[in-house]
Amino acid sequence: MEALFTSTAVVALAEIGDKTQLLAIILAARFKKPLAIIAGIFAATIANHFLAALVGAQVASILDGQWFRYLIAASFIAMAAWTLIPDKLDDDPEPKPARFGAFVATTIAFFLVEMGDKTQIATIALGARFHDVLAVTMGTTLGMMIANVPAVFLGSKLLERVPLRVIRWIAAGLFLAIGLWILVSAR
Repeated sequence: MEALFTSTAVVALAEIGDKTQLLAIILAARFKKPLAIIAGIFAATIANHFLAALVGAQVASILDGQWFRYLIAASFIAMAAWTLIPDKLDDDPEPKPARFGAFVATTIAFFLVEMGDKTQIATIALGARFHDVLAVTMGTTLGMMIANVPAVFLGSKLLERVPLRVIRWIAAGLFLAIGLWILVSAR
């Protein structure tokens, strides 16, 4: 249960103001089909985060040693710093509506945009920390849905009311606390 709850909290907080949340708002405005967009986010997140958690768990089982625990702790501390940097959509990852429907476009866009994103890196680290691919995948997917479903339904109005700076600091604090906890327990 610790893997599930920690994964949910880490990703839900880290996702606030993230580029994938901005993408959810763009897709909702473009397609106006919230259920198809939510289903696409869910499908993409399950696929992406399952692979990320699997990589993390497999690498951890191969490289299980004190130095690797220090590396995992350092990755969480680095994630704390990265979380404080606001995300924006640099490129236009919007799919063209003439080519794909809302579900397919969302699934493809979310899967690709999530590659190398801080929530994917966090999922790898969580998989390495907990060695529980299913609980980590369920938790990180739940965290993505907690952050993105309101964005789909409420769009830009949500972002006007949520103090992103405060949320970023809370998320960074959570990453830092996990990193320090792993560092202390690695001794």
